[in-house]
Amino acid sequence: MPGPQRPIAVMLMAMGGPDRLESIEPYLREVRGGRPTSPEFVEEIRERYRMTGGKSPVLEITRAVAQQLEQRLNGPGGERYRVYVGLRHWNPFIKDTYREVMDDCPERLIGLCMAPQYSSMSIGAYMKKVEEARAQLGGDFPVTFVQSWHANPLLIQAIVDNVTQALQKFPAEVRAEVPLLFTAHSLPERILQMKDPYPDEVRATVDAVCRLLGKPEARFAFQSQGRSDEPWLGPTVEETLESLHTEGHRHVLVAPIGFISDHLEVLYDVDIQFKAFAAARGMQLERIAMLNASGPLIETLASVLHDHETARTA
Repeated sequence: MPGPQRPIAVMLMAMGGPDRLESIEPYLREVRGGRPTSPEFVEEIRERYRMTGGKSPVLEITRAVAQQLEQRLNGPGGERYRVYVGLRHWNPFIKDTYREVMDDCPERLIGLCMAPQYSSMSIGAYMKKVEEARAQLGGDFPVTFVQSWHANPLLIQAIVDNVTQALQKFPAEVRAEVPLLFTAHSLPERILQMKDPYPDEVRATVDAVCRLLGKPEARFAFQSQGRSDEPWLGPTVEETLESLHTEGHRHVLVAPIGFISDHLEVLYDVDIQFKAFAAARGMQLERIAMLNASGPLIETLASVLHDHETARTA
């Protein structure tokens, strides 16, 4: 008589963030690989979190996604899939979540990052964390990864719907002319020499959204550049806003298509910093909603996993 079927494990991975203001210094030390952080920089980041709720919402959002996705994958009464959450730079760390997965003896593990576009410096780093945990802890089950889902049709439609809804924040008489400013997190320029696909995948997401929207006036900028001495991908959002202002635009809708959920780069960089930069120039800047734990994101991730499983068994 056959034994019980082993579950299929899915690990949703995100960068993570501090769970309270007191965690900011150790969090920054973790992000910086143990390198010291100046007290001034720690206080600057602490103030940003203080202004945006006192902690990162990433874990709460990702756990809500995991719960809903597990229900969606299993259907009524099903137990085939188990969805876990592992963070790269805070609790629960990917290694600890991998240990939890091992305890549940899955048939296999699928790693899925909460970022649609692949880069060796982002998605690749999450994959490396799983591989390091596997090397240290073992595991008799195969591990595969969804490396990119930047062009998934349900993702594109969900972004289009959020753009359409956000345009209602502008006066009716200007909505048709409001330019869209798409953004994604910047990375060091050296990825270009590495032939990293990230810039192309980001722009492919932008192009797909614009096609469905009917090719509106749109710009693209990289945001949240790091503070290292090396050059980072541009143009910056500030440069792009200056250009739009010079051209006579007084309204702009920001669509951070490189992000899935609310976190500091959205809640502070866009909602506070960029909005103030625009307001100082007499511009109304608004932002589309992040997908967070919404129904459209759950359907998108279910589709992404279905495509991954289909490709695996083909």
